[in-house]
Order: sequence, then structure tokens, then C-alpha cells
Amino acid sequence: MIIPTLENERVKLSPLTLDNYFQLTIIAQENDLIYYSPSDISSPEKLRNYVEVALEGVQNQTVMPFIIYDKQQQDYAGSTRFGLINWHHKTLHIGWTWIGHDYQGSGLNKHMKFLMLHYAFETLEFEKIEFRIDDRNQKSKKAVEKLGVTFEGLLRKDTVMNNGFRRSTCCYGILKEEWPFIKSTVFKEF
Repeated sequence: MIIPTLENERVKLSPLTLDNYFQLTIIAQENDLIYYSPSDISSPEKLRNYVEVALEGVQNQTVMPFIIYDKQQQDYAGSTRFGLINWHHKTLHIGWTWIGHDYQGSGLNKHMKFLMLHYAFETLEFEKIEFRIDDRNQKSKKAVEKLGVTFEGLLRKDTVMNNGFRRSTCCYGILKEEWPFIKSTVFKEF
């Protein structure tokens, strides 16, 4: 599976690999960056393991991980991915997104999501894109809701976190037939 590079004037999403992940070492150690995730990237070794797990998903054709480069700040900002890719049903999740505190609220996320949604719907011709967010993560829920997604429900206590806490997960989705309206309204400046 070939992972594309997705790019516009603000951001470049390149395949995340063992050759470039080290660019994220400093950002990955920022406090509470992935507090609401069951993953751990808090040390260089744990970050490498995170990338290795993602690359196993690439081998299984269920994951496309990206490293995020912010062209405005001219620096690497974090990581995101397509995951749980189901080629038969034409569905995938956008998630595993973490960007450094200096990049949050800057508009970077909206540019990234546009590129990813555009690629998934218009190049891959997928039928549905999903987002899964920890119910406690108000900031991420608000960010994804700004994208015009539909709240589809709550999976109660479905994910075990590193500290043993069982989180509940909010499920959001966009259908292929909803994409043209979202593209022309939410992303009209793109």
C-alpha cells in the first residue's frame, strides 16, 4: 500500500516512518498531549513503539500514518492517521491525531482534516469517515463538531486507558453524500 503525501499551502502530511518520526520527539513529550488516548508517546522509546505499531497496520493495509509539517511555522507539528481502514465496506477512521500545544487553535487541524476528507472521499471513494473521541475530551469534540460531522452515539466504557480507566467513546461520522455540502460550507475557503 502506498501512502500518499497530502499537501496544501498550510500543511504537508507525509507518510510517518522510522526514518522521520524522531522529528516529533520533543513535541511528543509535551504534557497531556495525548491524555485522552490509550497510547503512550512520552519517551523516545515509547514514541518509536507507537510508530512501529502504526507501521504494522500499514503492512496489514488498515492504517495510513502521517507526520504533520506546518508550513506556516516551518516545523513538524505532530501526527495523524487513517485507521481501521475497511477496504471492503469503504469505511475508515480519522484519528490518532496529536499536535503540539503551539499549533493548537491555529487553523492547522482544519487544513489537515480537509486534506484527509478530500482524499478519502474523492480519491479513495470511501462511503463513510468516522471519528472516535474520548467523551471527556471537550476540546477535541468541539473541534470535530466544527467539521459538520454527525454525532452517532456513545460507546460506553469501551476502551481501557493506560491507567486502567475505562473511557466512553463518542462516535461521529460523515457519509459520502454529505461531503459535497460540508466541503462547500465548512471548507469553502479551501
